[in-house]
This record gives sequence, structure tokens and C-alpha cells, in this order.
Amino acid sequence: MNSNFKTIRKLIEDGDISSPGYVFDYDEFKSRAKTVKDAFGPDVDICFSIKANPFLLCGLSPDFHLDFPKEFSKVEVCSPGELEICRKMFVPPEMIIFSGVNKRKEDVLSALNYSPFIDSITIESATHLRYIDECLADEKRKVPALIRLSDESQFGIDEDILVDIIKDRDSHPQVEFVGIHYFTGTGKKKGKEISKELDRLRGVMLRLKEEADYIPIRIEYGAGLGVDYFNQDWLDSSNVEMSLLSEATDAIKSFAAECKNTIPGFKMTVEMGRFFAASCGHYITKICDLKTNDSTNYIIVDGGLHQLKYDGQLQGMKKPKVTHISFGGSPCEEEPWTICGSLCTTADVLVRNLDLKSPAIDDYLVFHQTGAYSVTEGMSAFLSRDLPSVYVFDEANGLIKLREHTELYEINTPKEL
Repeated sequence: MNSNFKTIRKLIEDGDISSPGYVFDYDEFKSRAKTVKDAFGPDVDICFSIKANPFLLCGLSPDFHLDFPKEFSKVEVCSPGELEICRKMFVPPEMIIFSGVNKRKEDVLSALNYSPFIDSITIESATHLRYIDECLADEKRKVPALIRLSDESQFGIDEDILVDIIKDRDSHPQVEFVGIHYFTGTGKKKGKEISKELDRLRGVMLRLKEEADYIPIRIEYGAGLGVDYFNQDWLDSSNVEMSLLSEATDAIKSFAAECKNTIPGFKMTVEMGRFFAASCGHYITKICDLKTNDSTNYIIVDGGLHQLKYDGQLQGMKKPKVTHISFGGSPCEEEPWTICGSLCTTADVLVRNLDLKSPAIDDYLVFHQTGAYSVTEGMSAFLSRDLPSVYVFDEANGLIKLREHTELYEINTPKEL
């Protein structure tokens, strides 16, 4: 468990953190970034995919004093909304890779005009390429672009089409095709998956050299390492993740070294979100009711599955790491409890048969490792329940509120416009 949780627990007990809410431990976020960067070493850059948790960008804003991890050379942005968040957080343009499968022409133009210009933009289709051409038709500058390689999904460009575009690159004089973006998905559990994907990249790079006389000088690779959410042993969970990181770094560092030895100016960047952010998050929810139905003990909390997301969870069958903060309920033996949220659906089960001792109304449950996706990926507008409060904490600055509880019913109320 991260070192600041004892202090965070005291803040919950003192009523300084409202429920439901998220607290992100910024010291833990920085520590994870340093761990990953140290593992990869100086020849591999790391990039934070902000879709995992845009609130963690607060360290780049002059409004806070949190020091965004210096280990990140880039952040990946996947939507117009995320690009606007970057503007508000004063993210330096040279850090931004503008990705995403659906870029409208106005989105491309917005990225091209981001003070003064972002690091690079990904090309996910021939349409994206046309939009860039049209937006820069009357200008002399070039845009650095990463052409995205598909992997049997809707993302990126089919390999044959990608090769044809690179062959015809002189037809796009204002596009500087600097390299390849490759990401196949998240939650990888084995290093051999990384090795297989890097072999695919080797083959594509060889084909581009032979058929298009083209050598990419940049590879943006989404490693997508998984997180051990359901291991109840904190130390063992960390060891599992570090073992996976070690396997990945061995393969990636070898690939980067091969390329660097043969390609002048080559740069490898590893992009991840979940692996950087998950461990820093705590989701706090209050016990509002207890009952026993058909011999099953139920706890009803003020949160729910619309606010809590664990990759791989299925109807609450797997047990994540949970801390019970008790305010002195009647002593009893540990019993299994099924934790349900406030939504009007039988699917709102956070965890089944969790062993708890003396749970009571107004106690709190803290779900750990919720720093990635929970705050943005749940069905937050379902049943018009309020959005949770959001906090960030570090030892130097204490608790900082980033978002108040936000009423949602207005969004779901029909209005004549």
C-alpha cells in the first residue's frame, strides 16, 4: 500500500474527504513514473496516456505545486476534449502527441494551432492525412506525423495501405512522416506479447525500407502493461507488476538498441496509462445501509459501478484491495458481505463475499488501485447521481480538492433549446 495512505485514512476519518470521492496520491504517481523510467534507462522515453486519468495533469498547471513527473517526455492526447484540458493545464506543446481514431478537420486545425504547435499528430486514416493537407494548404510549415499501424482493429491503418501512403509521401509535402505509432491494447500480462508485437514492428520497418526506401526515426509504442488488481497481498502484487515490467523492458530496450545502432537519431517512446496511474488511486464510498436477503449479507454504499472500474472485473466476482474504515460498530466475527452501489440495477455489484468485521452504517470502504480509468470510464451519468469529488494528495502540499461534488440531473433534464 502506498506510504501516504495512513494520512489519507486520517483525512477520511476527520471528514475532510467527502463520499463518494477519489483521492490520487501524487507521490505514488511520481514514484511509479520514476520506477518505469529507471527500468527503461536513458535510451527509451516514456509517455503518459492521459485518458487513464486527466486529473493527474494538475502537476503541470501553475495553479498547483505538485511537480508533474519529470520522467515523462510526452503525454498522449486522444480527443478534442483532452486537448482542451491540456490547454487549461498549460501542458507544453512539445510534450503533446495528438492521437485518436476520430479527428475531425476542426480538431486537426486546433492541434495545428496549439501554441505554436504540438510535438506530433497521428495519422489513423487517409481522411486524417487529407485533413492535414487541407489545413496546411496555404502555409509553409511542416507537421511531424506518426502514421499508426493497425492490428486487426478499427485503429490505425492497414499495413498494405500504410506502405502505399509512405511510398507516395512526396505528394504530401507539408507532412513530415517521422515514424510509426503502434498500440494493440491494454492489460498485457506476459512479456512474450511485447516481444511478438516488436517482431511485427521489425517486419513492417524492413518492408518500408525495401519497398518505400523509408526508415522511421521514431517509434511510439503502446506497451499496455497490465495491473495486478485482485491480488490481496500488496507486496506480491507489486512483485508481479515489476516482473512484468522487467520482461517488457528487456524486449523493448533490445529493440531500441538495434534501431539506434542502425538509424541515426532514432528515438523509442513507450506510451502507457494504466501502469503509471492505477496504483495512486483510492475510491472512497460510505456505507449507507446493511441487510440480509435470502441468507446473503448486503452492504449498500453511496457509490457504485458507474464510478468504479477494474479491468477484468465481472459482476463483482473478483476481489480487489479494499480497506474498511470503521467507526466502532458492534463487535462480531468476520463475515462475507456483498457490496452494492446506489444504482437501480442488479448489475451494481462492486464485490461479492468480501470478508469484513463489524461493518456499520456511516463506515467507509476504500477501494485501492483506482487511479486509472475509474474517474472517467464509468457510466457516470446513469440515474443522474452526482459526480464524485476528486482530490489529489502529496506529502509536501497535503490534500487539494480538484473537483466538488457535481450535480448531474441538469444534464439529463429535457429542455427546449
